[in-house]
Amino acid sequence: MQIDKTTYSDLSVFQTTDDYSLFSKLDQTRTVGGRIQLLEFFNHPFSQTDKIRETQAILQIIRTYEHEWGPSISNGTIMVMERFYDTPLDQLPASHDPVSARIYKLLHTSDYALTRYSITHFADFIRGMFSIAAIGGKTSCPPLLKNLMDRVIKLLGPDTLHAMIKKKPGEKLVPGEVVEYGNFIRNHFKNSALTLIEIYGMFDAWYSMAMAGKEFNLVMPEFLDTEYPFIEVKALHHLLLPHAVSYDVHMDPDTNFFFLTGANMAGKSTFIRSVGTALFLAHLGMGVPADSMKTSIFDGILSNINVVDNLVKGESYFFNEVQRIRNTIIQISDKKKWLVLIDELFKGTNVQDAMKCSSTVIRGLIKIRSSLFILSTHLYEIGEELRFYPNICFKYFETRIQGGQLEFPYQLKDGISNDRLGYLILEREKVVELLEKL
Repeated sequence: MQIDKTTYSDLSVFQTTDDYSLFSKLDQTRTVGGRIQLLEFFNHPFSQTDKIRETQAILQIIRTYEHEWGPSISNGTIMVMERFYDTPLDQLPASHDPVSARIYKLLHTSDYALTRYSITHFADFIRGMFSIAAIGGKTSCPPLLKNLMDRVIKLLGPDTLHAMIKKKPGEKLVPGEVVEYGNFIRNHFKNSALTLIEIYGMFDAWYSMAMAGKEFNLVMPEFLDTEYPFIEVKALHHLLLPHAVSYDVHMDPDTNFFFLTGANMAGKSTFIRSVGTALFLAHLGMGVPADSMKTSIFDGILSNINVVDNLVKGESYFFNEVQRIRNTIIQISDKKKWLVLIDELFKGTNVQDAMKCSSTVIRGLIKIRSSLFILSTHLYEIGEELRFYPNICFKYFETRIQGGQLEFPYQLKDGISNDRLGYLILEREKVVELLEKL
């Protein structure tokens, strides 16, 4: 699935402020390598249904065997392993007989201590990897997972490793064992160990995705093998909001253009981001924040939400809006399946100009039936002239006024809003009163 930097930013997938990042919300990796792999997943959502379904199956297996998924492995474990290979040590004796081992212990105290300490962490790691690989014998695993498990078993084949993990965690090693295991790990196991650490990064990233799904009650979407774009979501909500209101969404080629209206703060932007976020998570193979979701595979998501001036280039807000729309049109002209999200089109010009520009863009976009569009606007008037287009679905967010106070129920309704609340807000915030006192 194609997603550009602007869309990643608009959907708050990666942010400099972690509290508002989708990635930081879902990241439950236990190791640095796992986090790097999770970032890789988030940067490359799938465009193939089979890969999505395979990932969904893997996450379900992890949920089922959560407590067997390498519980003895931590980031500290892997750090000790890597440091053992990076730290210069005096040569361990080739023989691990008691005399040679004790002499090494006496003459190379610090190196012996580091070796003994490192062995315990290698043992924890190996136990954890064996525990994960053993799941393959308990249930049917997708090919990708099964192949990795088979590689793990092969890499952990040497008898020395099996002897090492027969020692109970915390059981003291005699000097001969320290020399024997240390020699093998350092001189014969390095390449295998580094490969296993890399494989565990993949296991850890999947673990994070599965545990995030469990914690936030995410539901696996069903992918339909259709040639046309389709989304149907029940009780969708935004994952980053603590008390989010849910929505039902249905879009297909017959209703592929949502014309969204409502006052500022009524919920338009949140709704747009909710749909985009759900589709993004679905294409990672993850669950979505909803009661249920059915969708086709999409080729990409494009958004036009947080447009900014470019002071360095001397480009205005309106110019950047136009450029973003231009690039969007070029991109979706490939007749592939896109979800296009546009929030408050043409805010950077006067009302009459914005209405003309918006009408022109909308009339052009609705010709494209291979993509789905959600467009919000404060220009309610243009809705009337678009009513006769059968594939436009008019939705709005209501604002209520109770005792002079604004209430936002955040409920998505059919129709076009007619709320005009700017002056009311001006009065409520006592701006009018302050001006009268000047």
